[in-house]
Amino acid sequence: MYKPLELFVGLRYTRAKRRNHFISFISLISILGIVLGVTALITVMSVMNGFEKEIRHRILGAAAHGTIVGAQESLRDWPGVVELAGRNAHVTGAAPYVDGEGMLTSGSQVRGTLVRGILPAEEPKVSEFGNHMVVGRLADLESGEYRIILGVELARKLGVLVSDKVTLVTPRATMTPVGMIPRLKRFTVVGIFDVGMYEYDSALALLHMDDAARLFELDGGVSGVRLKLDDLFLAPRVTRELAAEFPGAFRVSDWTQQHVNYFRAVKTEKRVMFIILLLIVSVAAFNIVSTLVMLVTDKESDIAVLRTLGASPASIMMIFIIQGTVVGLIGTALGVAGGVTLALNVETLVPAIEKFFSVSFFPADVYYISEIPSDMHRADVVTIAVVSFLLTVLATIYPAWRAASVEPAEALRYE
Repeated sequence: MYKPLELFVGLRYTRAKRRNHFISFISLISILGIVLGVTALITVMSVMNGFEKEIRHRILGAAAHGTIVGAQESLRDWPGVVELAGRNAHVTGAAPYVDGEGMLTSGSQVRGTLVRGILPAEEPKVSEFGNHMVVGRLADLESGEYRIILGVELARKLGVLVSDKVTLVTPRATMTPVGMIPRLKRFTVVGIFDVGMYEYDSALALLHMDDAARLFELDGGVSGVRLKLDDLFLAPRVTRELAAEFPGAFRVSDWTQQHVNYFRAVKTEKRVMFIILLLIVSVAAFNIVSTLVMLVTDKESDIAVLRTLGASPASIMMIFIIQGTVVGLIGTALGVAGGVTLALNVETLVPAIEKFFSVSFFPADVYYISEIPSDMHRADVVTIAVVSFLLTVLATIYPAWRAASVEPAEALRYE
């Protein structure tokens, strides 16, 4: 009884046995709905974060965090560019590259390809191709030997294996006595990589940088310099700093500009999923409205007695707000506990379910990410908990206002 009246009565109503058991059932359903909604929200958002992180890691395993290219067709003083870029505290690696396009042919098979010339000794500083080699090594690429490493899907479409020959046809033409003919060169396949991204595995071919420069007639120059940073999320800031340091003959870009449409789509999808799943919580939260409305009807005589004893309408209103808030708090707390537990163990739980039911949710021969990743963010959990709790509090306002509007004389007339 040392508690404030509103808190004492509100908590008593929450745990008291009711004459109408249907009200207790609806109240239980409301709590379970909030629990399931919050659990689903936290789990799904964590899984989507995990997919985004995994795909971003795979994309940036082949793409650079930042790129410096010359204003002209080729960049000649690339060692100076590498040295100047390396002075930035956030740049952990820099390597030159040559980019081009062409067609690879093997027998009757023809495939368009993106050609990237690299220095095998420098490439590990900016990419992870070396960690995803199915056959061969980056070091097998040697200047003047005209060797090539293909993506696993590209090699499959061409029907080639290591030691097979492929012909690379480039758009650049060569003048001959019989006219202009495309430049072409025969290469030996010395390796196959699998980075897990179809965009690269099906279209990218790696050459030694010197061979690529000769093939595309860059006269000792390169297409640009690729950068790796200690924090990929600092890429926009670091590229702005580098752009200010380099003269106007250079262009600096980062991975957020090169893949902006993809990551913008992921963010939009996350927002939409958040809203859709929040509707589950909203339905459960507004079940509290029906629960409290029925409770007000059931407790009209008690409300009238409290009013005659001196309780103000504001006190009556607060009693029912406290009761509905307690229901929402219990549901939200249990949902957060369940969601966090499930999000932290989904990578273990899903394989167990697949094994038990002998199913595969993400077959490895169909999906490049065959496991369900999870990356729970504390900010997401806090946001979900706060929004869910506020919805339950909002749902108590109308029933509480209705309780405060009960007229004592009318309620006690037939008692």
